[in-house]
Amino acid sequence: MSPMPDPEPPAPLSGSALPIDHRARLQPGIIQPRALQPGTADVPIPEHLAAASAQPAPVGRLFVTLYALAYMGTWLALMCPVLVTLSLKMTALVGSDRAPGQLALVTGTGALLAMFGNPLFGSLSDRTTSQFGMRRPWMLIGFAGGLVGIVIVAVAPTVPVALVGWCITQLMFNAVLATQTAVLPDHVPAKQRGTVSGILGICMPIALVIGSYIVQLFSPDQFLMFVVPTVIAAIPVIAFAVLLKDRRLAPADRIPFSAKEFASSFYVNPLANRDFSWAFVSRFLFILAYSFLTTYQTFYLIHRVGVGADDVAHVVFLGTLANSTVWIVLSLVGGPLSDRLRRRKPFVLTASAVYGIALVVLAVATHQNGYLIAMTIAGLGMGVYMAVDLALVTDVLPDTEHAAKDLGVFNIASALPQSIAPAIAPAILAVGGRSYSFLYAVAAVVAVLGALAVLRVRSVH
Repeated sequence: MSPMPDPEPPAPLSGSALPIDHRARLQPGIIQPRALQPGTADVPIPEHLAAASAQPAPVGRLFVTLYALAYMGTWLALMCPVLVTLSLKMTALVGSDRAPGQLALVTGTGALLAMFGNPLFGSLSDRTTSQFGMRRPWMLIGFAGGLVGIVIVAVAPTVPVALVGWCITQLMFNAVLATQTAVLPDHVPAKQRGTVSGILGICMPIALVIGSYIVQLFSPDQFLMFVVPTVIAAIPVIAFAVLLKDRRLAPADRIPFSAKEFASSFYVNPLANRDFSWAFVSRFLFILAYSFLTTYQTFYLIHRVGVGADDVAHVVFLGTLANSTVWIVLSLVGGPLSDRLRRRKPFVLTASAVYGIALVVLAVATHQNGYLIAMTIAGLGMGVYMAVDLALVTDVLPDTEHAAKDLGVFNIASALPQSIAPAIAPAILAVGGRSYSFLYAVAAVVAVLGALAVLRVRSVH
């Protein structure tokens, strides 16, 4: 699995303004920033104008639409295998008894690489002086590499080969996520971040519905179940990367990349940046709870609910549809409402608590209807959380001049739990007598702790 969302999505294209840094240069693109006149491409922004535009200009609908489609495409490519296909692949390779353990190995190792990939590619994009821009090259290279990884997993004859393929997939798609995330502070003013975050918050649930629908169409052909969603996802990602009016960094303004700097890509001083640290802890715990659900729902349905292996893709689609429908509605309402009320914490707190309730319902469910009810409740929590949490994070970034690096660090809170959850889930299952109900009860406690952590953020209401 990959960072959840984490990540706060990039910023809209339409009417997007240039970054605050007056040294950045304009890149010809599909839309000129509203703050500038046509024909100013590749002209340094005068220092007095840079000072006047401490915030990017408001973004427009075209930018938001193109960005949202690209962000959706990345999640479609990354999350489809996690929903059901990887579980079925492991079952086909080693049998149903060994499959959960092998799935933990593959997803856990891949998520660990994702944790390193986000800060690494975020830092690299901050220093990229390509004539094609700072973010664009990594979006294209990352997606191409991710597609190669998916194909390797699809054709893998053994678990080690599948592991290699999934590691490539995670690393490369996280390069895309890191650079897409950096577009948000590049282009979206603070007063629009909740609204834009709410729109982007619906991208993952829509991607999950589309992905689960496509997967069930091609079941039981596992090659097509892996590859077709990724090929479809490539279309909006490539379109956004090509049409983006990307930042361009002059070579003279590039900060040198060193081993010390790379190490700092994985670290933000928690004592000097307490609000950022508590936001990190809250996200970490929430995604840990989320990872228990998504990674093991296929085995939960087969062993706890009694769904047949041939039918599990369809049931996952129904659960994803119920979850995502509510998620989408709440994202569209929660983001703008948080902007209007100028409040972030109450939304994140409530969302985490509601998600914990959903996991309790899941823990006690014994039939398919109970699963669907739990997934619907989970959609309530996910919708509000994904609409507002990343807006909260961008409000407490330690250094807006190195936003990609800091957001890369924050994305560790999305990537690391997806490595830890598969690693510790077998132990939790062992303690609970191989009970998935016990596993999801533990996950519910984790979600509630994530809700409490956000209360420690002081600079955001």
